[in-house]
Amino acid sequence: MTAFPEAHPPATPSEHPPVVLIHGGNVANWMWEPQLPAVADRLALTPDLPGFGARAAEDWPGLAGAADDVAERIRALAGERRVDVVGLSLGGAVALHLAARHPELVRSVLVSGAAAVPLPRQTRLAARAQLALWGMRWSWRAQAAVYGMPKEARRAFVEHGVTLRRDNARAMLDEVFSGALPQDLRDYSGRMLAVVGEKDHAVMRASLDRIQMAVPHAETRTAPGVHHVWSIEDVEHFNAMVVAWLQGRIDGWLREPELVHL
Repeated sequence: MTAFPEAHPPATPSEHPPVVLIHGGNVANWMWEPQLPAVADRLALTPDLPGFGARAAEDWPGLAGAADDVAERIRALAGERRVDVVGLSLGGAVALHLAARHPELVRSVLVSGAAAVPLPRQTRLAARAQLALWGMRWSWRAQAAVYGMPKEARRAFVEHGVTLRRDNARAMLDEVFSGALPQDLRDYSGRMLAVVGEKDHAVMRASLDRIQMAVPHAETRTAPGVHHVWSIEDVEHFNAMVVAWLQGRIDGWLREPELVHL
């Protein structure tokens, strides 16, 4: 696949803070292409995490190491300017670690589908089966269907998936599936919004409460009618949510979450 740029300058000179978009697992920074028009009024950074995209050959450094890597890219591309951070799935977990480890860089955090409680045994078993079929294109196509991806997004997902290292995926999944939040997250004082798709896994929905326990001032919401990777599934509403958040608002389309019992 052709490398996707990690820095996207604003369409016109801008005083808005940069926004950093952190991709999910099993994808890379190209997943954010549908969001770029919505943030064209500011510098947008879409770094590849180690082990993904153009960096697929690199070792996965763990969530803390990935957060430190993103911090280095922010300083290299945006200087010491504070940034708004958006992360989905794995990117959400990295965003939370970034806020905990580098709060001086982070103005606000918006995460969707970030696991903050341990995933159940059946999900872990399914992941092991996925690892056994790691190089099979049909397996990646099946995953894309489960995620609710539109057909036009599935080809890139499959083509990228077969480039990923199995050992990196195993290490990343083991860490993410533990649902552990960074200890210093409770000290983060910036704005935070944690969102989950209404049709996402119950663990992701239960994670909203766990995030709010760790960061009492965080806002939590549910996105109606969507699955885990809804940045691609429902571009219009995802982009509206991001734009509202960057403007200091919470999009009224989002709903107050319901309590989830696991």
